[in-house]
Amino acid sequence: MKLKTITSVFAALTVVATAQTKLVIKGSDTLGAKMVPQLSEAYKAAGNNVEFEIAAEGSSTCFASLLAGTADFGMSSRGIKSSEKDAFAAKGQEAVAHIAGVDMIAVIVNEANGVKALTKAQVAGIFTGKITDWSQVGGKAGAIKAYTRNTSSGTYKTFQKLAMNKVDYGKNTQKMAGNEQIAEAVSSDVNGIGYVGLAYAERDGVSAATVDGIAPKPENQASYSLSRNLYFYTIGQPTGEAKKFIDWSLTSDEAAKIVTKVGFIAPAKPKAK
Repeated sequence: MKLKTITSVFAALTVVATAQTKLVIKGSDTLGAKMVPQLSEAYKAAGNNVEFEIAAEGSSTCFASLLAGTADFGMSSRGIKSSEKDAFAAKGQEAVAHIAGVDMIAVIVNEANGVKALTKAQVAGIFTGKITDWSQVGGKAGAIKAYTRNTSSGTYKTFQKLAMNKVDYGKNTQKMAGNEQIAEAVSSDVNGIGYVGLAYAERDGVSAATVDGIAPKPENQASYSLSRNLYFYTIGQPTGEAKKFIDWSLTSDEAAKIVTKVGFIAPAKPKAK
C-alpha cells in the first residue's frame, strides 16, 4: 500500500513537472501572420514547454481581448487610443506597451506599373479618392484601384494618420483582411495600389514605391515618413510565462534574427545599467 502511494505521488509530481503552459496572443495581423508564429516556434525549440494560440484578426482585437480577459497579451501595429486607455482605467487596469519591433508601411504597386515613385501628397490623394487615374501621377492612363486594410486593422488607422492627415478613405477603396491579401490583389491587378507592412513588400508581382524619394528600407527608417513601432500589450507588467516570452522576444539575439529575417526591424535592446 505504501509503495502504491509513493508511486502515485511520484506520478502526480511528474505530471506537474511536465505540464505545458498555454499562451493566448491576440491582435494585429501584421505581427501575428508571420513574426509572432516564427518567434513562438523558436521559443519552443529552445526547450520551453509552451503551447501558443495566436489569433491575428486586427489590432483593435488586441485591446478588446485584453479587456475581456481572453488573451495573455496582445499584438498591435498602432499605439493605444485614449478611449481604449479609458476603458482599461474604468476597470482599474493599465495597458502597458512593449516595443516588439519597427515597421515601415510600404506603398506597393503592380510590378508592371511604370509608376515607382510617389510624393506623400500623391499617396494621400490616391487613398482619399481625389486622384483616380494613373495619368494624374505620371503613369499610363488607367483607373486606379486602391486596396486598404479593414477598419479593425491598426495599419488601416496608422496609414490614415501618417499618409492621409487623418482624412477619410475614398469610397471606392477596397478593404482587405490582411497584408497577404493586399499584396496578392496588387500582384494580380496592373492598376492596383495598396500598402503593407515591410515584411510583406518583397514578393513576386509587386514593387514598393518610393515616397518623397525615400524607399522603405531598414536603413531609411529614420527618414521614411511611414515608419511606425510594433507593440506587444499587457495588462500591467507581464508575469510568468508571458514575461519570459516577451523578454526573450525583445532582448535575445535569436529573436532579433527572426524579426529581421521576417522583414521587420528588431527593437533596440535596453541599455545596460
